Amino acid sequence: MPKAKPSKDKTPSFTYLIEKKREGGEFSDEEIRNIVDAILDEEMPEYQQAAWVMATFFQGMSAQEIANFTEEMMLSGEVIEMMDVSRPKIEKYSTAGVGDKTTLVLGPLAAAAGVAMPLMNGDDEEFLTSNSDKLKAIPKISTEMELEEFSAEVRKLGCAFADRHEEISPVESILYELRKKIGAIPSIPFITAGTLSRKLAAGAEGVVVDIKWGKGSFIKNAEDAKQLARSLTRVGRTLKRRCVALVTDNNQPLGSCVGASLELKEAIELLKGEGPEDLQDLVMKLGMEIVRLAGVAGSTLSAKQTVRKHLEDGSALQKFKDVVEYQGGDVRVIDDPEKLPKAKHTKKMPAPKRGYVHTIDAGQLARGVQVLAYGDGAKFDPAVGVADLCKVGTQMKQGEALMMIHYNDEKRLNAAMEYFKAAYRLAPKRPNPAPLVVERVA
Repeated sequence: MPKAKPSKDKTPSFTYLIEKKREGGEFSDEEIRNIVDAILDEEMPEYQQAAWVMATFFQGMSAQEIANFTEEMMLSGEVIEMMDVSRPKIEKYSTAGVGDKTTLVLGPLAAAAGVAMPLMNGDDEEFLTSNSDKLKAIPKISTEMELEEFSAEVRKLGCAFADRHEEISPVESILYELRKKIGAIPSIPFITAGTLSRKLAAGAEGVVVDIKWGKGSFIKNAEDAKQLARSLTRVGRTLKRRCVALVTDNNQPLGSCVGASLELKEAIELLKGEGPEDLQDLVMKLGMEIVRLAGVAGSTLSAKQTVRKHLEDGSALQKFKDVVEYQGGDVRVIDDPEKLPKAKHTKKMPAPKRGYVHTIDAGQLARGVQVLAYGDGAKFDPAVGVADLCKVGTQMKQGEALMMIHYNDEKRLNAAMEYFKAAYRLAPKRPNPAPLVVERVA
């Protein structure tokens, strides 16, 4: 069948644009601008948006197309200007991972080191539980704020934790919701353009990216994660923005717990230079990338010393307190994390046999915790979750605790158990440990 021709007015028809991408064509700057404007002005019907998204999902975009798409989405809403802020402005983006609480640590750590981190939570930066949900375990804290409040806090403290604002890259938000409906979430062009448009609109000059892959992330394949890392850094360069990416393994949960209050407690430990080894390692590696990208530290050695100093001298922890207090939260829980919400009951999940922990399905664990936290749609319970997780390679005796379940509702516990039991697999031989950081891309 012949392709639809451009309409006789100034702009090509949506059908023509869909067919052009379906056939592998490359959009001009003007065509991308027309698409973004049509989505924002509700001129392009959702069924045609869906067809265009799927055509792009399968055909992809060039780095220049993605750069143009990023810029147009960024300009579809408000852009926070912080030219008066002398600190280098670096954002951190993660594709979300089970047990990942590094953002809660890296924001105040970077601010203590002289970097500004305007942290605005994105729709795609969570795996069932967002950073905002974790922070809301702190009594009275607010992560909902107007853009003026957000930029004022970054100016004053060097860091702010905010929910996604509707005026920041609104077209990206529209397309993300559509991609969820049609099964197009893991699209490299849309993740790349969406991430960079959002971060740059929120005031960032550069971005450090943690691309997670595995059963605890929406990216299941290591090669897809590497391609995304390359796409983000390549498009960042095209836009003349600094960007570096680490590809990290998230088949098993990060740290020793999953659940809002439990993870916040672990983040406080990390801000004291303590906590689980894998998380300490990742905080160090990402922190070094942030201070180097910002120009605060030059060499690898000085970057490491900078990160270690602010964790060990208490300045990162103090900065976290300052941010929590500024956002209305009760800082007493940071001095005494035992005051954070606690579940009424705990229950151990015993190992069904002897052997080594061979694999942990982090996604199953997260879904189990979600059942504990939300049940059948009731109010979110920040106190529940799983802790003392035995990691891959741990030798177990029959009956020993694979983890401790923190719960408030027996009915929710029973529903969650099928996920928890499905998460662990034991084997007679110790598995070879997988590297946490798979690749660095800059």
